[in-house]
Amino acid sequence: MQLVCPACLTRNRVPADRLGEQPKCGRCSTPLLSGHPVELDDGRFDAYTRHSDLPVLVDFWATWCGPCRSLAPVVAQAADALNGRILVAKVDVDRAPATAQRFNIRSVPTLVLFRHGQETRRISGALGFGPLMDWLQRG
Repeated sequence: MQLVCPACLTRNRVPADRLGEQPKCGRCSTPLLSGHPVELDDGRFDAYTRHSDLPVLVDFWATWCGPCRSLAPVVAQAADALNGRILVAKVDVDRAPATAQRFNIRSVPTLVLFRHGQETRRISGALGFGPLMDWLQRG
């Protein structure tokens, strides 16, 4: 299985049966599966979402958005609960306008699930932890 380092964006090969052993990047020793959302910007987005064999859930948000702030702890909780099965990332639409435009993000918060860089599902609006987990399991 291939995972991208959240710090240096190096591609790492990790046997699927060893994901639970907290693998680290072979280049910079950063944990590959931290259980926390990874901050992405225009320059890092493609490298992180396209080259990982795990799906990547991306929270498109903005600092000025109240519902985004209420969703943040839910996204963090999901990152911990899904550690080793789904990667979780956050994109501040004001700091990554090209990425937000490319994916036609018109409202925040918007959650998008990617597989190998391709959008597979999306949902907009703040959700609780249970509804978010249900949405992820349905797809």
